[in-house]
Amino acid sequence: MVKARYYEESLMLHALHKGKLEIVGKVPFKTREDMSIAYKPGVAEPCLLIARDPEDARKYSIKANTIAVVSDGSNVLGLGNIGGLASLPAIEGKALLFKELGGIDAFPICLATQDVDEIVDTVKMIAPTFGGVCLEDIAAPRCSEVEKRLKKVLDIPVFCEQHGIAAAVCAAVINAARVLKKPLAGVKTVICGAGAAGISTAKMIYAAGVRDIVVCDSGGVISASRFSEFGEDKLELLEFTNRGGLNGTLADAVKGRDVFIGLSKPRLLTEDMVNSMAKDPVIFALSTPEPEIHPIIAKSCGARITGSGRWDFPNQISSALAFPGIFRGALDAGAKEITEKMKLAAAQALAGQVSDRDLGEEYILPYLFEDGLAAAVAKAVAAAC
Repeated sequence: MVKARYYEESLMLHALHKGKLEIVGKVPFKTREDMSIAYKPGVAEPCLLIARDPEDARKYSIKANTIAVVSDGSNVLGLGNIGGLASLPAIEGKALLFKELGGIDAFPICLATQDVDEIVDTVKMIAPTFGGVCLEDIAAPRCSEVEKRLKKVLDIPVFCEQHGIAAAVCAAVINAARVLKKPLAGVKTVICGAGAAGISTAKMIYAAGVRDIVVCDSGGVISASRFSEFGEDKLELLEFTNRGGLNGTLADAVKGRDVFIGLSKPRLLTEDMVNSMAKDPVIFALSTPEPEIHPIIAKSCGARITGSGRWDFPNQISSALAFPGIFRGALDAGAKEITEKMKLAAAQALAGQVSDRDLGEEYILPYLFEDGLAAAVAKAVAAAC
């Protein structure tokens, strides 16, 4: 009933306001004098300075604080491939999060193509206006391919949404280890899902200090015995995961593990699997709109800490905890890219926002709208840059 009410009220809100965003001028523009300064003839001077030195665009235009939120609508909020136009309300919402949490002017760019070449070419052509690009709701593996190619041709940060969830998960793992009173190097972790989010999460928690990581895809454990099945991204996982040479299914992978991270599909983790894990396991079931296992069921099986993508349960793990601060820090530092070091700094700053006094089984991450959250992440990211 609650979900139905949200649907109804959301529909009314969008109809009433015709969307959630508007463009508002920041300078006086009511007289001839105003127009002469903000537009012709005065505007010629900043235009000429930018023509001489493109870096001056950050000084004299919206580029310094504006990003493009780009989507092809192929993987929207658990709704699947609904296309660019239908994704517009969701991408508007992402832009609103950037503004409200990070003070960043973000504009939704919803495309009428799902072709990698066309997406890359389009973003490349519009890039001069923006200080960064956030790729949102683009299905794997296309999102990773678009990100890699754009990074090669653009001199502004390009960030795929999956890195945001990876930073939030990494922060959750860091603080779960604090609750368990275990060093990160001793935390045995299994990741269910080897798409862009799963791969990014594996890299980030390894960089944070987790050393025993097993990753599973739809075919089972990512292992050397399946070498011929993998593309470049999964082959890279073999360099630092599954050092024990485990083979088998997800059920085999979770046995004796301390932490389960689900970035895959609903109802993949069973009660028997949770019961086979280490004592007081940590279950982060993040598939949306339905998790790999319901938090209440996980708790009934002995999970000490649970986390999900839902707001109505403790420990909501969302990319929104990370990406406004990451982009804020990158823009403030004038970064050309967002590096692995910057992402890790964001995760560590996010974890550090929970004090030892407040840390507990139902509070391992700060709430999204806590004061100073994005600013703290931004400061750490800028310092890492």
